[in-house]
Amino acid sequence: MRLSCTCEHLSMDTALKPPVFHPTALWPSQVSFPFFSFKTIPTQYLNLIKRPIILRCSNSSTISSTNNSSNNNMAGLPVKKKRKRYRKQYPGESEGITEEMRFVAMRLRNINGKKVTSNSVFDTDTDSENTQGEEEKEGRGDNAETEENNEGVGDGEAETWSPSMEGFLKYLVDSKLIFNTIERIVDESSDVAYAYFRKTGLERSAGLSKDLEWFSQQDFVIPEPSNPGVSYVTYLEELAEKSAPLFLSHFYNIYFSHIAAGQVIVRKVSEQLLEGRELEFYKWKGDVQESLKGVREKLNMLGENWSRDDRNKCLKEATKSFKFLGQIVRLIIL
Repeated sequence: MRLSCTCEHLSMDTALKPPVFHPTALWPSQVSFPFFSFKTIPTQYLNLIKRPIILRCSNSSTISSTNNSSNNNMAGLPVKKKRKRYRKQYPGESEGITEEMRFVAMRLRNINGKKVTSNSVFDTDTDSENTQGEEEKEGRGDNAETEENNEGVGDGEAETWSPSMEGFLKYLVDSKLIFNTIERIVDESSDVAYAYFRKTGLERSAGLSKDLEWFSQQDFVIPEPSNPGVSYVTYLEELAEKSAPLFLSHFYNIYFSHIAAGQVIVRKVSEQLLEGRELEFYKWKGDVQESLKGVREKLNMLGENWSRDDRNKCLKEATKSFKFLGQIVRLIIL
């Protein structure tokens, strides 16, 4: 490409002017500068030249103030806080583990919304083997298991019992075996937790021994312990070695059940079979409710140090306890 330049002498005013384009006949465009001029590339080639990139600078203080202004605007918006979720408490949890177990007993006592009489308070076909791990059905805990186990248990109406002397003696023998076992375990165990429950005033084995001796003097044949009693005692002995909280759940519920309903059953049977004779089985020295309250307070105190998982297992053991006791009560009518 040929480039031709022409120099021109210009005045000072002209020299300070910006360059201008001069179209000519030979060349499509010509650029004039203050002190010289030269002819440039034809127009068709100028279109191929890329446009220059323009960079702009700004003051950093201006940018900072703009950002601060944006932040201030955002700060004015309401901030939505993430809601903290709290675990739903179990029925009776705020008062202690014994109150939680009482709710378990009440759910077993009330079937399909109808209250069952004391005759059938223990009669439940609870499937206690299907209880592990599912307490972590959140929000339901032991409620779920109890409701499922209550399905199909009776029709909500009181059963009509016809007790027999043979069955009543089996019931007393099995009861003596159970009370003997739990009293022996707490007396002989080296576990500190069991020491709180010695000589509570609730002990029943001595009174049962007197009752069975009286029956023997009346020429009644005292039977050997039956399968329900032996099975329960074996389970209690294994549990006592494995877990104090779980064993104490049974310990408390055995006494609680006898005081709440068991003695009522024994009195009714005694009226029908023994002409109302008062048995030593339901006699206590002092106020039995005060003795039970003392046991309850000690168990609640220990329960405060148990994990929620241990408490859930205790509730399941309470259900098992009522199942075992229900089988023993039913001996009266077999």
